[in-house]
Amino acid sequence: MERFQFVTSSGGVRIAVSTLGDGPAAAIMIPFWFSHMPMERQLPPARAFFDSVFPGWRQVYYDKRGVGLSDRNPPDCSLDALVSDLEAVADSLDVPEFVLWGPGDGGCVAMAYAATHPERVSHLILYGAYRSLEGLAALLEALAALISVEWELAAEAIAQLSSPGAEPEARSAIAAVIRSAATSDDAVRMLREAVAFDVTPFLGRIQAPTLILHRRGDRVVPFEAGRELAICIPTARFVPLDGDCHTFVLGDITPIAEAVTAFLETAEARGRRPSLPAGPISILFTDMEGSTALTQYLGDAKAREVLRTHERIVREALQAHGGLEVKAMGDGFMASFSSAARALECAIAIQQAFAAHNASEGTPIRVRMGLNVGEPIAEDEDFFGTAVIMAARVAAEAQGGEILASDVVRQLVAGRGFLFSDRGETVLRGFDDPVRLFEVRWQG
Repeated sequence: MERFQFVTSSGGVRIAVSTLGDGPAAAIMIPFWFSHMPMERQLPPARAFFDSVFPGWRQVYYDKRGVGLSDRNPPDCSLDALVSDLEAVADSLDVPEFVLWGPGDGGCVAMAYAATHPERVSHLILYGAYRSLEGLAALLEALAALISVEWELAAEAIAQLSSPGAEPEARSAIAAVIRSAATSDDAVRMLREAVAFDVTPFLGRIQAPTLILHRRGDRVVPFEAGRELAICIPTARFVPLDGDCHTFVLGDITPIAEAVTAFLETAEARGRRPSLPAGPISILFTDMEGSTALTQYLGDAKAREVLRTHERIVREALQAHGGLEVKAMGDGFMASFSSAARALECAIAIQQAFAAHNASEGTPIRVRMGLNVGEPIAEDEDFFGTAVIMAARVAAEAQGGEILASDVVRQLVAGRGFLFSDRGETVLRGFDDPVRLFEVRWQG
């Protein structure tokens, strides 16, 4: 049975909330720009989707300020105000934590809330989300101008833009929801406010396991925006999807449902973060060569773009080879692996990916890498001790494009097909005895 209630947000704005089910676990669905709960729940794909991925859960929906059943013409439509709406909805629940579903601009609200209320969010799921819309400001301003003079036509245009491959009947249904959700004045205000959203400061603070879904052909929010989020959120898992519909309930929703179900069922998703392993582990350090000089040469903005590419390549390789990102260090990473072979495979994959990037891009990225194996001390989601220090010192001996490994790494992977060149004994800073280092041959 569906139950409606109203909660009070900042400025005394009343927010309409709908709850389905009585399960012990709860999932809060944050709305798109224009939502109208009674009409949206009549769309069969939406109902089927949430019932399939959250069976036995308490499903919580709400209309944000200015739309649907919530108060219209609110005094404030900023990101802070929208986060306060979510805070009011969350505070009305008698559960310690919940899943957050954030599509489109709702993803901005979800990310800001997850960063500032880490104790409440067990899992974060983002679809078609973005860090900011600065690159689309001109397009959205043109859309706001159309809304001001012809709201019905604008609603049709939004439905067409967000769901170009959908059936005409489905687009008409979406357009009807948009028209009923808000007045043209409120729609223009919310659209212009959304252009100013920038959640960049929140991304590195998100602790909850995060699933990022994005369709490759999304016409509203470019695919690269989803990849950018995956790079910047430490706990993110990125799942690219085929299709061009920005509206998730249109197009092929089966891959979305399967990805969400798998994410919620994994051991990683059930915890805040994978537990640090005990016993011998392989430690990998990476460091981007010449990052300071690069910033001086390119300037802050362009240098940051290069660093994002560096972060994306490393994180994709870590995910593909079972590596745990222990921490990011500006222009480098510390990662751990359960086996030396996986650590080496990951390091080789990273260097090969950078070589492919450098062959086609104007600004080359050269990374030095160091590997060691030992039994470090695990504390506060970090590793400490001699094994870690040695791995960092080994990385410092490498040049850009090189992978250096300690002798213990070479011995552990003997017979596994890896190629090494003996670099001789080296006295590492902070160590009395010389250490024999080996270069890992990764070309070809």
